[in-house]
Amino acid sequence: MDISIVVPLYNEEESLPELISWINKVCKKENYLFEVLLIDDGSKDKSWSIVEKLKEEYSFVRGIKFRRNYGKSAALNTGFAATKGNVVITMDADLQDSPDEIPELYDMIVKDDFDIVSGWKKERHDPLSKTIPTKLYNGVTRLFSGIKLHDMNCGLKAYKGDVVRSIEIFGEMHRYIPVIAKGAGFERIGEKVVQHQERKYGVSKFGLNRFVNGFLDLFTITFITRFGKKPMHFFGLIGTLFFILGFGLTFWLGIEKLFFNQNAVLLADNTWFHIALFSMVIGTQLFLAGFVAELIGRNSPIRNNYAVEKEI
Repeated sequence: MDISIVVPLYNEEESLPELISWINKVCKKENYLFEVLLIDDGSKDKSWSIVEKLKEEYSFVRGIKFRRNYGKSAALNTGFAATKGNVVITMDADLQDSPDEIPELYDMIVKDDFDIVSGWKKERHDPLSKTIPTKLYNGVTRLFSGIKLHDMNCGLKAYKGDVVRSIEIFGEMHRYIPVIAKGAGFERIGEKVVQHQERKYGVSKFGLNRFVNGFLDLFTITFITRFGKKPMHFFGLIGTLFFILGFGLTFWLGIEKLFFNQNAVLLADNTWFHIALFSMVIGTQLFLAGFVAELIGRNSPIRNNYAVEKEI
């Protein structure tokens, strides 16, 4: 199969018929062998009824319905596991992502050999309250991840099938799929300017709290990617530095008191002594945290999960 199109949705009953008709028109024109997976993330409206009707009308439609709302990451992860296509394309169900972009995204994966192609909504039809935090979020993400994408969270993306079947998305990590994929060894990441449509039906499902959560998730995914299998390299290093700093300061204060300034205040009354003691305690705790994390990781069933690209 050429393409699997994964569409997570939540309360999008008005837009689904138009979206599927649009996808069908584009893909039939290009003679693709394709499927569309509609992942209903616990919608409260008639979205699932619409999916059932669309399945009767179009043979390429597949549907998966959650009992309740789990979030976009869960919908994408479930959709990825069910895909059959050599190329997987994701898009939102609100018609703000244009299916007309599918052929160029497909060609960039197949012909240009990108692992991932991320859409860039260069011209956005959003209020400043959304565009300004988005630019800040993308700037910080580029700084931490080293991936030079202008729109990390764009829902319109294309992937090689091997990419989506080699990664796991959880929590709210859908914002950082390129970062997760890079950590799994897929480093050919491209970008394409895509058209951003104005919302035609319904309202946005995301609030400003997503930006706060986004930055927290960035720190999480950065740590997991770099130190997930070697936590002692992070906690142990920082803990050792804190302990050495505190011990060195304590040693110097003791030497100074005994040999250079015996009339100085008692060590117990010296502010620097308490700072040094605090530093040693923190260093010890961090070191132990790394040690415990290593013990947990040693017993993890995925401790030796590595991405094998080819085998002959």
